[in-house]
Amino acid sequence: MNFHEVRFPAPLSAGSSGGPERRTEIVELRNGFEERNSPWAHSRRRYDAGLGVRSLDDLAEVVAFFEARRGRLYGFRWKDWTDFKSCRPSAAPGALDQALGLGDGSRRAFQLVKRYASGGEAYARPIHKPVDGSLRVGLAGVELAPGSGYSVDLAGVVRFATAPAAGQAVTAGFEFDVPVRFDADRISTSLAGFAAGEIPSIPVVELRV
Repeated sequence: MNFHEVRFPAPLSAGSSGGPERRTEIVELRNGFEERNSPWAHSRRRYDAGLGVRSLDDLAEVVAFFEARRGRLYGFRWKDWTDFKSCRPSAAPGALDQALGLGDGSRRAFQLVKRYASGGEAYARPIHKPVDGSLRVGLAGVELAPGSGYSVDLAGVVRFATAPAAGQAVTAGFEFDVPVRFDADRISTSLAGFAAGEIPSIPVVELRV
């Protein structure tokens, strides 16, 4: 996949808007009831990077980033300031934040996930772009020393040198980015419009990786 392991300038994404979207197909029956179904197992996030642009220098930085990615051709990392940790935004990630699975004596690979729970229902979101140096891993309720007997790859898969024993809970805490690409092959703005407070629209969409 065409992807650059580089993050969109974080100070500019802090002023952006966006969030998750779902796709739900609704069929209204003749009796007034509905049948609802979703073809998407996972949500997809969209953002507008233009809202973080506050000066011509900001705009120049975004244009340089856009050109280096060749528009929509190459994906990149995006920091969603409203959702970038395995824990609450006000807390620090801990090794027991998220359950990744149970050991069975043979399984060595565990995908990072973040769970969103409400009203007895929960959604497990795969995390594919952990932030380097932020990962903390726990095994059977005990935090492991960084890199001690495990590693994590760019796809967010934690691999143990020795498979966890049967019944041992594998947990993790981390910060993460969203894999995205630009959703347009052009950035349109003008000096007069920018001076008048016109903000360019720069759509960004999450990638399936």
